[in-house]
Amino acid sequence: MKKYTLFYCTLLTTLLSYSQNKFVNQKVFLITLDGLRWQELFTGADSLLVSNKNYVKNPEKLFEWSWNEKPKIRRMMLMPFIWDDVVNMGQIYGNRNLDNKVNLTNRMWFSYPGYNEILTGRSDDENIFSNDKIPNNNKTILEQFAKAFNSSKVGAFASWDVFDYIINQKRSGVYTNCGFESSTDFPLSKKELLLNDLQSQIPSPWGSVRFDGFTHQYAKIFLDKHQPDLIYISYGETDDFAHDGNYESYLKSIRNSDSLIKDLWEYTQQSDYYRGKTTFIITTDHGRGTEPIESWKSHGADIKGSDQTWIILFGKGVSAKGEISSPNQLYSNQIAPTIRKLIGIPQNYASGYGTPLKLR
Repeated sequence: MKKYTLFYCTLLTTLLSYSQNKFVNQKVFLITLDGLRWQELFTGADSLLVSNKNYVKNPEKLFEWSWNEKPKIRRMMLMPFIWDDVVNMGQIYGNRNLDNKVNLTNRMWFSYPGYNEILTGRSDDENIFSNDKIPNNNKTILEQFAKAFNSSKVGAFASWDVFDYIINQKRSGVYTNCGFESSTDFPLSKKELLLNDLQSQIPSPWGSVRFDGFTHQYAKIFLDKHQPDLIYISYGETDDFAHDGNYESYLKSIRNSDSLIKDLWEYTQQSDYYRGKTTFIITTDHGRGTEPIESWKSHGADIKGSDQTWIILFGKGVSAKGEISSPNQLYSNQIAPTIRKLIGIPQNYASGYGTPLKLR
């Protein structure tokens, strides 16, 4: 009897280990840049805004580092890592000047509905039609990973304070650090204690969004402490500087986001745990307006172009196709299904769910 008991215990342990480690060689970094227009990603600084004194206090100074007559040079000046490195090792979708399109499927065209679509693979306009702090009834890919594998190997870090509700932290069990939250990942390191103090001492210009530097540093500490297999990082400054009508700071935040992404990539390349095993997926939750000119500050169902997004893919399993220049149509609801496929979680084939992106 003891032999049989030992056999079944060993078998159960093996099966549990297999279920948790079957995709141990696949890691995913999902990153979002809130409200970053495709126009700046693909053409750099906007000629109608970069010298517009309604939105730029010092156009001459901004010109020095952001302007060139050629859009391909401008975009490289704005996002050098994306256009010097990523373009040569991954795929970049959404340049509508080439008839390559990425769109939202939700009809709200602002943040909570956009993030729900990205993280679940399906829009839910019937229930998600505001940015109010209401717990999301839909399960995100983060929660699905936590329940299927190991909740300690997934985490989410966001500059906007609504993400605890989008991810439904209480139900999901996913560790989150959002908005102005201090780290609660005990025991705290000296760096976490310092970040907690600095965050309380450095005022943000916004009531619900902290500076992206805090989000980035909290995420990196989590990477060091837990080596998550799935991590989500949402940078938020771009959207808020745009709402403020501050085009210079909007561009500076885009350039800074590029450097933060580069820092994360270099981190993975220096780690035996992540190097050669990690796929990066980068996108945005919504677009912004273009006409009339002041609509660049805004987005929503009444602002044309707000449903226009983009997707960047690179890392493990992604063919180096560069900027996709052929006519094509993708949707934001394809991102969560892509992650499901990568990490081995069954797809949801119900109506409204997207299909995985083709990485090769």
